[in-house]
Amino acid sequence: MTGPGRDSGTSLDEVRAAFDGDSHEDVLRLTERMLAERPGDDAAHEFRARSLMASGRLAEAERHAQDAVRLDPDEIRYRELLAQVLSTEGAHRDAAAEFARLARNDPRQVQWTVAEAKERLGAAQPAMGVEAARRAVKLDPTNGQAQLALSQVLVRTGDARGAFQAARLAAALLPDDPIAREALADAHWLADDVAAAFAAFRTLSGELDGADAARVTAKARALYRQHAGWVGRLLAEVGPIFRFALGRGWLRIGH
Repeated sequence: MTGPGRDSGTSLDEVRAAFDGDSHEDVLRLTERMLAERPGDDAAHEFRARSLMASGRLAEAERHAQDAVRLDPDEIRYRELLAQVLSTEGAHRDAAAEFARLARNDPRQVQWTVAEAKERLGAAQPAMGVEAARRAVKLDPTNGQAQLALSQVLVRTGDARGAFQAARLAAALLPDDPIAREALADAHWLADDVAAAFAAFRTLSGELDGADAARVTAKARALYRQHAGWVGRLLAEVGPIFRFALGRGWLRIGH
C-alpha cells in the first residue's frame, strides 16, 4: 500500500482536501496526475472511485474500486467501498458477496451483516437474507437496523408473525425512522390487519418526500383497491384524486 507521506508532485492531502470540499472534478484531475506519476497508487484509485461514484459514473467507479482492492486486498476500506459501489449500481448479489466477505473477516461488525441481508433482499435472495439478518440480530439484538432488516426479509418470505415481532422491535429501537414504521405497516398488511396498515401508510405518505412518498402511497393505493369496494376501486384508479383524498385523511379501511 502506498503511504500518504510519500514524496510526489501531487500530494494525497491535496486530493483529500478537494474531496472533502466536494470538488470532484479536481479530485479526478489530481488523481489522474498521481497515477501518471506513480502507477499503482491504491489511495489514488480509492479517491477516484469515491468521486466517480458521487458523480454518478458508476461503471468507472467500480473499475477503480476493483483496482484499489487488487493493489491492497487486505484494506477493509477498499472492499467496503467496492461493496457500496456495487450496491449503488444495483449489482446486489455481488454487493452481498462483498459484505459477506467483510463480515466473515470480522464477525463483530454487525453493520456488514445487516448490509448483506439488505443486499440479499435486493438480489431476490430472501432466504439468504433471512439467514444473514438472523446472524446480525444474534450478534446484537438491540441493533435497530438488524431488526429492521430481519423484518423486511421475513415479509418477503411471508412469515407474518416473525416479521411483526422484528418490526415492532425495530420501530421501538428506531422511533424516528420512517422506514422502520413502514416495515411495521408491511407486517400489519401481511398479518391481514389492513386497517392498521392503511392508517400507517396514509400517515407516512404525508411525512415522506420523493420516491419514499411515492412508494408508501402506492402501497396505500393497492391496499385501498383491495378492500374499499367498487367505489373505492374507481377512486383508486385516478391517481391524483386518490393522493388528494389520502392527503386530506378522508380515506379509511375497516373500523
